[in-house]
Amino acid sequence: MSSDASDEWKKWHEQRVESVAGPYGPLALTGTHWLDDHPDGRLPDIPGVWTADGDGVVLAAAAVDGLTVDGRPLDGEVRLAADTGAAAAARVAHGERRLVVLVREGLWGVRDFDPGAGTRRAFRGIDATPYDPRWSVPGRFTPYGEDRTVRVRNHDGRERGLGLAGSLAFALDGREFTLQVAAQGDVLWAVFADSTSGDGSFRFRFLYPAAPDGQGRTTVDFNRAQLPPCAFADHFICPFPPPGNTLDIAIEAGERNLV
Repeated sequence: MSSDASDEWKKWHEQRVESVAGPYGPLALTGTHWLDDHPDGRLPDIPGVWTADGDGVVLAAAAVDGLTVDGRPLDGEVRLAADTGAAAAARVAHGERRLVVLVREGLWGVRDFDPGAGTRRAFRGIDATPYDPRWSVPGRFTPYGEDRTVRVRNHDGRERGLGLAGSLAFALDGREFTLQVAAQGDVLWAVFADSTSGDGSFRFRFLYPAAPDGQGRTTVDFNRAQLPPCAFADHFICPFPPPGNTLDIAIEAGERNLV
């Protein structure tokens, strides 16, 4: 085993645990509220009136509500776009809580991140299998001629579109496999399951292979398979694996479950 690769994996795992356990990491999410479910604009345990308005959200609040926008008390109305950065950088706050505006397929919502969430206090770590070089193999990314969208069930029970950019081919134990993958900038993203899913591992996991080179070459490293956000808090929506992404092999690597 390469000691360098093993050491890098240990650093990656430590950083993952630190990130997950952070004040505004996934363990801090206490609710995702879709505005269509609250026509009066009143969200559970969140001050103000939140109204979807075309390509944004209008938030109305009085100073007594204790909301701040960009660090300043809100007394009146403000128009908000979706927050695209880290939860800690969300424009709207209520004390230590961060209220993150999001949109999915034209539907607007608000996520409530609370550093005092019980899930953060109860967290004991991530069960992850130590680095094993057999799970890090060459892969080749082949983009589709055009973007594809498939409808997949999400963790919250709804179906949503999942955009797919191409296929990722690789071999394990002498067998050929393919995953359908999305692209987030230069980074690939796969939602996959395997024969350990739900029995030794969470029911599906995420994988982020390195950006492919000009010939589509990359590394498929299941040592860095990640638990999806919904493993840490039920309020994430998380897409399930698209067709073809359930592998008939036991991927005994990477993050497996919560401790």
